[in-house]
This record gives sequence, C-alpha cells and structure tokens, in this order.
Amino acid sequence: MNRKNIIGLLLILAAALGCVAELCGWLIPTISWPFTVSREMNLLSASGDWLPLLEVNGRIHWFGWLSMLLVAGAGLYLLMRRYGSMRVAPAIARRWAKFRSFKRGYWSLLLLMLLLVVAALDQSVVGKRALLVRYGDSIYLPAFSRDIYTGAEFGLTGNEALAEADYRKLKEECGKPGMPSLVIMPLIPYDATMDVVPFPTECLPMKGGRVYTPKGESLYNGQACRLYPNGRTHLRMRFRQGVPDGHAQGWTEDGREVFTATYRVGEVTESYYWGEGNQQDFLALTSPEEVCRVYYHPAPPLTGGHLLGTNSQGADIAAYLYGGLQVNIKAALFYIPAIYAIGLTLGMLMGYFGGATDLLTQRIIEVFSQLPFLFVVMILADLVPHELRGMFLILSLLAAFGWIHITYLVRTATMKEKTRDYVAAARVMGAGACHILIRHILPNLTGIIVTLLPFSLAAVVLSLASLDYMGFGLPDTYASWGRLLNDGLSKLSCPWVVSSAFFSLVIVLVLVTFVGEAVRESVDPRRHTYYE
Repeated sequence: MNRKNIIGLLLILAAALGCVAELCGWLIPTISWPFTVSREMNLLSASGDWLPLLEVNGRIHWFGWLSMLLVAGAGLYLLMRRYGSMRVAPAIARRWAKFRSFKRGYWSLLLLMLLLVVAALDQSVVGKRALLVRYGDSIYLPAFSRDIYTGAEFGLTGNEALAEADYRKLKEECGKPGMPSLVIMPLIPYDATMDVVPFPTECLPMKGGRVYTPKGESLYNGQACRLYPNGRTHLRMRFRQGVPDGHAQGWTEDGREVFTATYRVGEVTESYYWGEGNQQDFLALTSPEEVCRVYYHPAPPLTGGHLLGTNSQGADIAAYLYGGLQVNIKAALFYIPAIYAIGLTLGMLMGYFGGATDLLTQRIIEVFSQLPFLFVVMILADLVPHELRGMFLILSLLAAFGWIHITYLVRTATMKEKTRDYVAAARVMGAGACHILIRHILPNLTGIIVTLLPFSLAAVVLSLASLDYMGFGLPDTYASWGRLLNDGLSKLSCPWVVSSAFFSLVIVLVLVTFVGEAVRESVDPRRHTYYE
C-alpha cells in the first residue's frame, strides 16, 4: 500500500470517527472541532425536524456533517485515483530541496508544524475537565464527553454538588474517604476562557511574633490576609516590619511583647492581639502561621501554579495563549480556502476571457477596495444580533476583503499562460474553457499560490489581533492575543501580561515570515539571494 492509499484511509477513518463521536456524545481532539464550531453558531446548525437521524439535542449541526463529508470525499478520491503511486514530480523535488537549503525557513516550518500538532491535542493538554476520574468502581472521561457531571456524582457536598464538578478540587481531595481514588488532569488544568481562578496565595512564615518574607530572610512589608479554612479572605492587614500596621505595642504579664488593635467587623467592634501572648487571643479562625500574601489578578508568573501568571479577568495566561493559538489555526482553516477560492476563480476568469468580464470584475474590485473596512466592522457590530456574532461573522468580513490582492496576481499570470502553446494545443483538440482553466492553467499557478500562502496566514493572525485589540473582534468566549495585548497595555505595572501576548504574536509572525521568504526563494527561479 502506497502513501496515497494510507492518507486516504486515514481521512476516511477520521471522518467516520467524527460522525460516531457526534452521535455518541464524545469529544475527540481536533476531529470534533467542526461540530464544536457548529454548536457555537446557530447559523451553522438547523432544526432536528429536517433529518431526525442526525439530530442531537434537537439540532442538526450541518456544518460538522458537511466537514466530515468533505474529509471522507477527499479520502475516497485518493483511494480511487488510478495514477499509480504518489511519486513527486522532479520540479517539485528540486523546489523542496532548495527550500530545505534555506535553514531559517526550514526550521521555522518544523516549529510551526510542532505548534500545529500541540494545538491539535486540544483538551488533552489544556482544560479544566479531568482526563480520567476513578470513583468507586466506575471510570469517567469528562474531558472527552459532552455530558456534564455534577459534583454530587463524585462525593462533593453543598453548593458544589449542584454545579459542574470542580475537578481541580477533586484532584486535591483525591484519595480521601468518599472522594475519587484517581484524578488525572491535563498538563494545564485551566480553560482558556470563562474559567476565573481563585486569587493565588502564599503563606508567610512567623518567627517571634513577626511575619517574614516567604524565604524568611527579612521582615515582611506589605499587605497580607487572614484566610478562612475554605481559602476566602477573612481580614486584610498591612504589615510594617513584620507587624500589622496601626497596632499598639504592649506586654503580657510575663513580659512578652504583644501588639493590639481594634477593628470594626460589620456592626461589632473587636479587639485583636498579635504577638507571643495567649494563642487563643490571637486574631483568626486559623493558626497564626497561616498569614498569607494574596496575589490579586493579574497575578505574577509562578504563583498559585500559574506558569505565566493570570490576566485581569483571572484566566491562566498559559491556557489563554493556547486557546488563542487554536483560534488562529481555526481562523486560517476557514479564511485561507475562502479567499483563494474567490481570488483564483475571479482572477482566472479575468485573465482568460478579458474584455467585458475583465472590466466588470475590475470595477467590482475597485468598489471593495474603497470601502473602509474598519467602519464596516463597526457598523455590523452594532447591527448584527448578539447570537449571530462570533468567529464566522468576523472571518466572513475578513474574507470579503482579503481576496483582492490575490485576484490581480492570478489575472496577470493567467493572461501570460493563455498565450502558451499548450493552451493553443488544448483548444485545437476541442477542450473547453473550463477544462483549460482547471486542468492546464491552474496547475501552472502553483508558484503564486504557494508563495502567497504564508503571508495570507500572517495576515489573518495580525488582522484578528488588531480587531480584538480595538474591541471589534471576537466575543469574550474566544481567547484572543489582541485582547490580551490590550489588557496588558492597560496595566503596564504587570509586564508579564503584555509581554506574553507580544512575544506570542512576534514568534508566530516571524516564523511564518521566514517560511514565506524561503518559499518565495525556492519557487521563483529568477531570484538569487545570499542564501545561494
């Protein structure tokens, strides 16, 4: 079995697995993306009365089924082709060898492919749902199921029993009586959005009645809190030289130093003691050693288990960046085929037929070119109902303006190719215009397509970030590097927020640019650079 058949079988298997997962309520990384997007946008689903066989929760998510059909069709096409093994044409082999000689572009491509693979792992890498929970004799896979399990199903009580299970808490309580015996969480146990984490805390040591810095090297100056046993703040105090600010100094009967102060808690005025006196007189519902420094959002990196810290909304930045990477990949999968389908079609028609077709299409392009894109986005953001807003709307607007530069390049190349001898020979043999465009001219436009592809990818990433930065982009339910950049610039006292968004954008755009340069150099034989 050659590579062509293997790829075809894998595509058919992926499509079949996606269909079965949709009907059975499973969530498979990457494969379930089309159905997830269809659930997020009512426009991409229809009433289940049309086809009850494919109905799930009263809706038919036709976009997901259409995507699975296209994937299966591509696999069948590869299996049914009778052109022998997938041998690489000599011209393509030479271009690939030349591309590999440009080390900067080649390694950038490998890094981009690695990012793509990591993003494809989806909820198995980042997410607040556990990958596996063993409770009693039962095993649950919450991250790979659309079913929502309540806390009561895993032994939680109170309000936590009524809401969706807090798997991070289950992980902490794992092994205790009445709790699960095994909980496996993703590598980053937080959702990219809509997952506000508690304020990270750090316990401060106490020596001789005074509070010290976490490493115990010097007396603590700053704000610290007493916490309830459930982790919530009980009383907030500011410390100077390890002692709560405003406390009066005194001594106990046996001569030990103690500090006292009076606070008003609600309608009751209470006196609290701090020092080495009677332990029962100390402030708190916890022991004196549990004085904690609370990091309010945005919290700095490496606090509370957050590798890159948190943003202003309390989301884990590492998880947010991962979600933003997935959003950019999904956007590119829709945007790039859309603009190339429009640009190639119109460009080839303009270049091949010319005359009235060329003039009319150019006038249409001029109208689109003169429209103020930002104003169009702002107007639609106000006119479109809230339930229709989302990635589909934003990408449709980007695609409506993104095909113009492709059209002119394809038009010029088509006008040149139609004068070739092979086109004249095809006409003499009776080939129609459609056959000539698809079977003869389009394959010779591969150089233009491949050259523009990396720069189109960079354009959609930068456009999404720019719109989200200005507040006209995706809703808050989507992770966005542009929104994170805006959040960081509004809080420059927390540099880890803006730097994480900035470096993520720069790294991806630089990698894509390096790949684009290498592709351009390897495809265009007339270019000679320092690489050679």
